Amino acid sequence: MPKKLTLDNIQNLVEEWIHKHGGYWTPLSMLSAAMEELGEISREINHLEGFKPKKEQIKHNIHLDEELADLIFSVICIANYYNINLSTSFHKIIEKYSKRDSKRFD
Repeated sequence: MPKKLTLDNIQNLVEEWIHKHGGYWTPLSMLSAAMEELGEISREINHLEGFKPKKEQIKHNIHLDEELADLIFSVICIANYYNINLSTSFHKIIEKYSKRDSKRFD
């Protein structure tokens, strides 16, 4: 089983990989890539939930877990490009949600 990674570890892995493979794309290109990945997640979920069967020519074995990981990679590229520590940001957002939504779903 692979070692569990923190957000910091993942951001560092992406940073190393990107620098070994030519550097970051422009911000708008990275955003386009993230949007493309989100579309692929949508297609997978539509298929999994039975709303829209896959076309014959794209019935290859892509799975939701891979598509989610692709989106995470894309988002991390954007965060790294702008020097955003996602671990710190995630703690802030959980605190925000905890205050704002503490009684919302009771």
